[in-house]
Amino acid sequence: MVKQSTQIQINNDRLLDSFMELAKINAPSGHEKPMAEFLIPILEQLGFSYTFDEAHKEFGGNCGNLIAYWEGTHPSVEPMFLSTHMDTVLPTEGLKPEIRDGIIHSDGTTILGADDRAALAAYLEGIRYIQENDIPCGPIELVLTVNEQPGLVGASYMDYSKVKSKKGFVFDSSGDIGQIILQGPYSSRIYCDIQGRSSHIGLNPEEGINAFLIAADALKNMKLGKISEITLANIGQMNGGKMSSIIPGEVKLVGEVRSFEAKGLNEQLEHMKQSVEEAAKQHGGKADIRYEKKYLGWKIDERSPLGQTALQAADEIDVNKYTTQTLGGADTNVLNENGLECITLGNGFRNIHTFQEHISVENLMNGGRYAASLIKKWYELHK
Repeated sequence: MVKQSTQIQINNDRLLDSFMELAKINAPSGHEKPMAEFLIPILEQLGFSYTFDEAHKEFGGNCGNLIAYWEGTHPSVEPMFLSTHMDTVLPTEGLKPEIRDGIIHSDGTTILGADDRAALAAYLEGIRYIQENDIPCGPIELVLTVNEQPGLVGASYMDYSKVKSKKGFVFDSSGDIGQIILQGPYSSRIYCDIQGRSSHIGLNPEEGINAFLIAADALKNMKLGKISEITLANIGQMNGGKMSSIIPGEVKLVGEVRSFEAKGLNEQLEHMKQSVEEAAKQHGGKADIRYEKKYLGWKIDERSPLGQTALQAADEIDVNKYTTQTLGGADTNVLNENGLECITLGNGFRNIHTFQEHISVENLMNGGRYAASLIKKWYELHK
C-alpha cells in the first residue's frame, strides 16, 4: 500500500496505467516521433498549446524538441517549466512491464525505460491533479527534449526562443523522490592522437616506434579515476594498430573529465595532455591533443525560489528530502547554460540502461504527488 499524503492525493491507478502505456512506446534516441504523437492529444486535452523546434535536423532524427504551454489559472504569475527527455537509451519494442513485490520491471528482454518515462507520467498526473481539484497555479510549460541519451544532443540544438519560462525542474536522477540536486559538473572530452612510426617486425623492427608503448607510459603516469572530491577523469577508448606483424605507428585515446569547478576541469585536462606529450617525447614520437566541451557546470542556491519550492513540496508530500550534488550530466546542464535556470530532482529509477532497470511503485506515485506539489508551491511563492 503506497502512503498517500493528506495534502496531495493523486489517482494511483491512472498514474500506474499511464506509466505502463508510456513505457511500451518504442522511441529510442533519434526516433522520438511515436512518443510525441502519443503525447499531443493528451496535451491538447489538458489545454496546452504546443510547438516543435527543428533540432532533429542537426542529427538526422525524426522529431524535434516538444515545447508545450498552459497558462494555468493565473497567467500573470511567473511561469515554471518541467523538463525531461522523450527518448530511451535502447529500443523498448515488445516491452512487457511486470510488477513484482511493489517494483516495476521489464520481463528482462528489454530495458524498462523508466529513464525517463517515469518523469513524463509524473508530470501528466501532477497536472491532472491540479486541474481536477481547481488548485490555483501559474503557467506551466513542458520542455520535452529528444536525443538526450547520446549526450544531451536535443537540448544542445534546442530553439530556446520557443521557451517562455525561465525557471524549472528536471526529474532525471536515480535518487528517490526527495533528492534535490543543486549542483552539476563541468565536462569535457579529451582526444589524444599519438604518432609513433610503423615498421615490419620481421624486416625492419629497429625503425619502428611503438605507439602502444607511448600510450602505455602515458596512462601509467596519468592520474585517473577519482582525482579529488570535485574531479573525476577517465580514458575510455583506445584504438590503433593494423596487423600483428606491424609495429603500430599510431593510437588514439579518448577520455573525459568532470569537475564541479572549471579550474579543476582545466587542470586535469592539462595534466593528461602533459602525460601524453612527455611519453611521446621520450619515445621519439609525437602527440596531438585536443579538448571538446561537453557541457558547463551549474549551481543553484538552496535559498533560491527553485530550492525553496523543491524543499517545501517535499515536505508537503512527506518524503525524506535532502540536497546534494552530482557529477552526472543531464539536460539540466545544457538548459542552465542556455538561460533556463533549473535543478535536477530524483525520481527513483534504478539500474538504468540495462535489462535489470526498475522503479518502485512508491517512487512512481511520489513522483506524481511531487509534480503536483511543485506546481502548487511555485504559485504560492510567486502569487
